This record gives sequence, C-alpha cells and structure tokens, in this order.
Amino acid sequence: MALTREQVVDAAVGVLADFGLADLSMRRLARELDVQVGALYWHVKNKQELLVDVAARLLGGVGRLPEAEATPRDAVASLATAIRTALAPVPDSAEVVQLAQTMQPAALEPLTWLRELLEEAGVAPQHSAWARHLLLNHILGSVAAQQDRSSLEAVGEAGGPDLGEDAFAWGVGTILDGLGI
Repeated sequence: MALTREQVVDAAVGVLADFGLADLSMRRLARELDVQVGALYWHVKNKQELLVDVAARLLGGVGRLPEAEATPRDAVASLATAIRTALAPVPDSAEVVQLAQTMQPAALEPLTWLRELLEEAGVAPQHSAWARHLLLNHILGSVAAQQDRSSLEAVGEAGGPDLGEDAFAWGVGTILDGLGI
C-alpha cells in the first residue's frame, strides 16, 4: 500500500503524543511507518514542513465558533480556551504550534480566526497581529506550564502552583481588559 501525506502526519502526531517532540525525528517516524527515511521526503520537504502539518492537525478540531456569541469578548475568550483545550493533552504541542505559526501562520486557521475576532472586538487592524501574538503567547505558555507541572508530578516532584483553567481564564480576561475589549 502506498504511503500518503496523511499517514505521515498521523504517525507524527502519534509519536508526538506518545513520546514528545524530542523523539519526533524523521528516522523515528520512518521506523514507525516501516519505510525508509527517504520515502518520507516524497510527502514532506523537511521536518519543519511536517511540524506545520502536525500543528494544523492538532488545531483541526477547533472549529470557528458560532457568530451568536454573547459579546466579541466572549468569542475571543471562547476561541482562546478552545485552542488551549486542543493543545493541552499533547506533550510539546505549544512548542510545535509556536514554530508553525512563525513559519506559516496562515496554515493554522484558528489563529487566523483569533485575529479576525480581535478586530471584530475593536482592535485596530494594524494592531491585531500584535494582540493575537500576545494572546497566543498566553495560550501556549499556559499549555507548556500545565504540561511541565504534570510531568513533574508524574515523577513525584513538586509541580508548583496550579496554573490550570482558572489561571488561564484570568490571564485571558486581563489581556482583553488591557486591549479594551
């Protein structure tokens, strides 16, 4: 059976979820798919391109929220929470999304929607990219902090303060207050 790009991305997401980014190499991926490393390069140009596809897949379950949200502020907060929720269970997902949004931000639809919602909420178009960047840093930082805490707790170490959903929501609210939304 012929290997497809979708199978390559699926396997990469699996390796990331099971072992983390440090173990997601092209060699490891080829072994998981039982192919030669060169076969992967028919489907992706390099690991960076693969990581963009992995990030898009991780965010693929985040749908554009209904236009009937109570307020533009609520729509932004809901989308930020949905992005965080999609990334939290997958180790190193924040790092993968950070890399992907730096390389190809248009490939990550929920991040485009976040910028559009910020503009609809009143952020000037010339500042909406900055506002999205600020909010995305909070989302990704929250995901990474939660994952780090869980990893420490799994080996019996103190995990530090709980920076879960309540802390995240407070941070989103503070950012939106600062943006005047």
